[in-house]
Amino acid sequence: MTKWTEVVELEKIPVLGSRLIKTRTQIIAVFRGSDDQVYAINDACPHKKGPLSQGIMHGSTITCPLHNWKIDLKTGSALAPDVGCSNVFPVKVEGSKVYLQLQPELAEVSA
Repeated sequence: MTKWTEVVELEKIPVLGSRLIKTRTQIIAVFRGSDDQVYAINDACPHKKGPLSQGIMHGSTITCPLHNWKIDLKTGSALAPDVGCSNVFPVKVEGSKVYLQLQPELAEVSA
């Protein structure tokens, strides 16, 4: 069973930037678009595990800083001609709070 876990306040995520959320087993990059849309993805490019949180965001896509792979933040899929996928997480914003839907064993987070 999954649960919603409060992870950060919206204003603490830079516009067109990210904030890292650490769970017991992984690091999640939470991105904020120019329209305040929020996305959450495992902070590892499917190519060579580059830190997506350090990439350049454009629309709902992030460009990996290592080899310029473009990853769709909605699906986690690499855009053609590249192939691969990173895990994405359901996100909701209520008021100024950002929540991620996490498995119970991952719900302990630190920002």
